Amino acid sequence: MRCLGILLAAGLLVSCGVVGAPVAPENVGVAPTIDRQKKREALDAQQREAAEMAESDPALQGQDVNLPPLRPVGTR
Repeated sequence: MRCLGILLAAGLLVSCGVVGAPVAPENVGVAPTIDRQKKREALDAQQREAAEMAESDPALQGQDVNLPPLRPVGTR
C-alpha cells in the first residue's frame, strides 16, 4: 500500500508543471503568422532583386568561362 502511494505521488509530481517556456499572447494566432510570412516574402523579394542586379552588372559578365583542364586525363 505504501509503495502504491509513493508511485501515485511520484506520478502526480511528474505530470504537474509546464512543458515549455511561456509564450506571449502577441505571438500566438493568425495575425502574427501572417505578419511573419509577409516579412519573409519581402525579404525574399529583396534578395531576388539583389541577385538580378548582380547578374545584370556588365562588369561581372564574362567571368565564368569554362577552361580546358590543365592535365587532360586519358591522352598521351
